[in-house]
Amino acid sequence: MQILRGLSPPDTQAVALTIGNFDGVHLGHQALLKQLQDAARVRGLQTGIVIFEPHPREFFTPDVAPARLSRLREKLELFSALGIDRVHICRFNIQFSKMSAADFIHKLHLDLQAKFVLIGDDFRFGSGRIGDFALMEKIAAQYDFEVQGVKTIAHDGVRISSTAVRGALAAGQMRRVHDYLGRTYSISGRVVHGDGVGKQLGYPTANIQLKTPHPALSGVFVVEAHAEGMGVMRGVASLGVRPTLKYAARPILEVHLFEFNKDIYGTRLRVEFLQKHRDERKFPDVGALTRQIALDVEHAKKWFEQHD
Repeated sequence: MQILRGLSPPDTQAVALTIGNFDGVHLGHQALLKQLQDAARVRGLQTGIVIFEPHPREFFTPDVAPARLSRLREKLELFSALGIDRVHICRFNIQFSKMSAADFIHKLHLDLQAKFVLIGDDFRFGSGRIGDFALMEKIAAQYDFEVQGVKTIAHDGVRISSTAVRGALAAGQMRRVHDYLGRTYSISGRVVHGDGVGKQLGYPTANIQLKTPHPALSGVFVVEAHAEGMGVMRGVASLGVRPTLKYAARPILEVHLFEFNKDIYGTRLRVEFLQKHRDERKFPDVGALTRQIALDVEHAKKWFEQHD
């Protein structure tokens, strides 16, 4: 898969293109990409995606922007696994935000060689968000390229969207999250050095520093972890700010792996969240926290016994 920066012309063939943020790459996104691939195959085109980094809402209103479901690297890995030919990553900044809707469409067609564009009928683009499906259709007719709308994908009567996934994660409804994503929700990152408190308490952890101050979920979870060459590792994880030990700390993902004592600092770990056990809470002292961790570990081990 080609990864290209911006809307500069690639040295490639004409493309069937879609545009969006694709946070989480959920089943709705996957159905859209399948529709794009079908259209590209019929027309003899490559498949391409235009995404924005950061998300426009993160740029304009960072304090109230929705929690990210997937980091850029994870998103690109999912696109590649789904068979997309190329991805254009547009850096969203003041200059890009001032591009007119018409100029944006012209760049898609003339610079990226888009012959087919697939978007939602509620998609907005261009300076002031004045561009819409109707404008895209109008200009497409003038420049002789096709525009098509996206079919809505629902589960149990609920439209699958990044917002729906975030709601299910916040509620700890991991089965519903799986139904929306078509896979288990996971977070990936490098294992970093922590403060060693987990080891002192008898429960050493692999610590993954999160890129966002507002993760989409928090609490204590039954997890499986994956690292290259290490197979599947089972454990229990805490994602939060550690209120018993810290004050006003950034959130961190701490994973205690059962019967594991290898040095994995610097290793990229992918953590899958299988079940939420409880919310994060502040304990009166370290002793109470340690006793609760023991119960969390016992719960996770029993969960695995019941689900083998």
